[in-house]
Amino acid sequence: MKTAKVVSINERAFENLKYIRETMERAGYFTAVPGWGGMLIGVSAFLSALISSRLPSKNLWFANWLGEAVLALAIGVWAMVQKARAARVPLLYGPGRKFALSLCPAMIAGVVVTIALYQHQLFDVMPGMWLLLYGVAVMTGGAFSVRVVPIMGVSFMALGTIALFCPSHWANWFMAAGFGALHVIFGAVIARRYGG
Repeated sequence: MKTAKVVSINERAFENLKYIRETMERAGYFTAVPGWGGMLIGVSAFLSALISSRLPSKNLWFANWLGEAVLALAIGVWAMVQKARAARVPLLYGPGRKFALSLCPAMIAGVVVTIALYQHQLFDVMPGMWLLLYGVAVMTGGAFSVRVVPIMGVSFMALGTIALFCPSHWANWFMAAGFGALHVIFGAVIARRYGG
């Protein structure tokens, strides 16, 4: 004859609360998108646009924007980790994991297409393509975030589409408008409404 295991009411309540919390995290939205970090990325993009406008060659222009992309990635990851810690939100679990997995394919496609465009020295296409694919990444990742994030993605996509059909000497203006202004504007909205 087996004896029944006695479970205290405290243990049962703790297990129920844990289950509810995990379920809400899986079903909820990823709110660790960094507003202040986005604003900082925007400021660094403005500086890169200013520097790029004075560079004597397309290869230096490309190197400058490549450096800006690495800096922006570092700022974004750092700011996201800080916001997630402050909010006690798991970064790569539940909605955070879905956000990251949705963001990555378009970002990887951007890297691959950038390499191909660089090999063929097609610098004129890069700003529009970067803005467009970044917008796709933000929009798909934003499906698991707060409402303003996919709107930001659509804004990048629209700007990238326009940039693809405009004269190449406007490239730095489009880069400043997208990676600079859009990051500052949407970063401010996110910081104000969604806690930094």
